[in-house]
Amino acid sequence: MELPGARGPLWVKRDDLNASGLCDVASACAAGNKLRALEFLLAHVKPGDTVLALGGDGSTHVMATVVLAHRLGARARAIRWPHEMNETARLVDRRAREMADDVRRERGPVRAVVRGWLATRRTREPARTWWVPPGGASPLGMLGAVNAGLELAGQVTRGLLPAPAHVVLPLGTGGTAGGLALGFAIAGLDTQVLGVRVVPRIMANEWRVRRLAHRCARLIARTTGSRIPRVAPRGIRVVHRFYGGAYGRPLGAAQEVRREFERATGVLLDETYGAKAFAAAAELAQTTDTATLYWLTFDARCVSEQSVPSMSLP
Repeated sequence: MELPGARGPLWVKRDDLNASGLCDVASACAAGNKLRALEFLLAHVKPGDTVLALGGDGSTHVMATVVLAHRLGARARAIRWPHEMNETARLVDRRAREMADDVRRERGPVRAVVRGWLATRRTREPARTWWVPPGGASPLGMLGAVNAGLELAGQVTRGLLPAPAHVVLPLGTGGTAGGLALGFAIAGLDTQVLGVRVVPRIMANEWRVRRLAHRCARLIARTTGSRIPRVAPRGIRVVHRFYGGAYGRPLGAAQEVRREFERATGVLLDETYGAKAFAAAAELAQTTDTATLYWLTFDARCVSEQSVPSMSLP
């Protein structure tokens, strides 16, 4: 996309549209990048089972899990915890609560995880309760992001875009960032993943993302018998200064570029994730001549009754 002041090209990967054939506006799936992990995490779910989703208030991961569990004929339970909210998060939260079969609320993520773990131990066959980790950040769920990295590498090979020097995306639980970095390493693509932190540092840091990537590499190696390359030290970098001070708190400095993005594309960026990451991508494009790619993860159709246009890459 064209951006005032940009020195190098700024591309946008439309991962918000990867569920166009599955989730329409009426179902308000808001899958975005979450669909990639849930394709693996829900593969074993059968009709009559229960799927347990964990996430903070306004979590698009919880919303996508609830919708897709219902499509598989399963019941959907959600365990949530409070944090600061913005307008977009409140809209997502309301729709998620309307669709879930059962919603529980805990004081914080630790208590929610403990309650979820206990719930999976109190079920009997044949109906089972399946645990979906927060954000889908597990070696199994990360296979979807690895595929996404290979997908982008294939688009580069076909000449659809130049090889980006940097791929910029929001960094929450770390599964997408770690999986993309691993996918680029497998494809031999010399691209650095810049994760823009939107959660407390204890959750989003280079050590944790790198560890997730290594665990996913071990899973692939173990199941395929192939030698899987590891992510190089420079393959992942975490950017901290666009954090709003609390999860869900909008960043004032990101609001203008958020409006600029919407004017140029007609696409809404959420304040929790997308606006902060795009602010970092826009700044980077103004300081380098190399290609930068912004990975759009949020499906705005969950909060808008209007369809969104195509742009740059599908």
